[in-house]
Amino acid sequence: MPHLFSCVFRPIIFLCGAVLVTATLGAAEPAPEARVLTDVTYLAPDRKEKLDVYLPSPPPAGKLSPAVVWIHGGGWSGGTKNEARAKNVGGTLASAGYVVVSIDYRLGPGSWPTNLQDCKNAVRFLRAHAAEYHLDPRRIAVAGGSAGGHLALMVALTAGVAELEPTSVATPYPKFTSEVTCVANFYGITDILTRQETDKSGRPTGRRAASANTLALFGATSEADPVWRAASPVTYVAKTSVPMLTLHGRADTTVDYGQAEELDRVARERGAAHELILLDGVGHTFDLKVWNKKPLPRDLRPVLLDFLAKHNGG
Repeated sequence: MPHLFSCVFRPIIFLCGAVLVTATLGAAEPAPEARVLTDVTYLAPDRKEKLDVYLPSPPPAGKLSPAVVWIHGGGWSGGTKNEARAKNVGGTLASAGYVVVSIDYRLGPGSWPTNLQDCKNAVRFLRAHAAEYHLDPRRIAVAGGSAGGHLALMVALTAGVAELEPTSVATPYPKFTSEVTCVANFYGITDILTRQETDKSGRPTGRRAASANTLALFGATSEADPVWRAASPVTYVAKTSVPMLTLHGRADTTVDYGQAEELDRVARERGAAHELILLDGVGHTFDLKVWNKKPLPRDLRPVLLDFLAKHNGG
């Protein structure tokens, strides 16, 4: 593998009251401010989970903006739509012309598969509000970090899987689909069955990273429960899958980088489009520029923007 900017990069066969947020795209050119609509209802009225909408400058007459759904992390049991990482990604993408929604979703014990269905409803929300936000309903991508990366992959890979789609009772948008054009996975779990513990440097130890909390989250009765396979993105990878981008640090002690490598291997074996970037010396919860208050060895803004431009028409 070639080394670029102290990281590993290998493309595989092709392969949300209003506030202002600024995302600097380059030292020489300050980015425009993105308008953010906060706490917008997107689920049933009795649901407490809301979303934030990052709005770019209005597109030229006759043009429509592409869109992205961002899904926060937090181990499926915590986290929030207004996390710093979401602001970094949402502001960056809005400054580049994307409509972005950052969502809250069902958390905690027994949240599966409602958490995934919430994410799918966010895609449908964008289609239902396409005219209001001047976006192209045919150009919607999904992205997320950690547990959000897992859910983003599941959104992208299970469009149309009946048992994982919102039911007619559970969706405010029965006339719209959950399909997306592509997915960006920031250090997400790709196979719950093979996730490993790591040593202090991020090296996988071979010991399975299972816990009582995870069992409760997915409503599993044991480590042999079929839900693990049904809730693992690798299960659904196929030649017809939408293009995937995975960003993962080799020093990640929360989600072992073997998860990224497994997704990559499965994608190659099944002829799916996948691009993998492994960052040396980088751990969990990085955004597009920074990890642990230090600059990343590679600026990931152009990586994500190039990927979306190619596959989401941005």
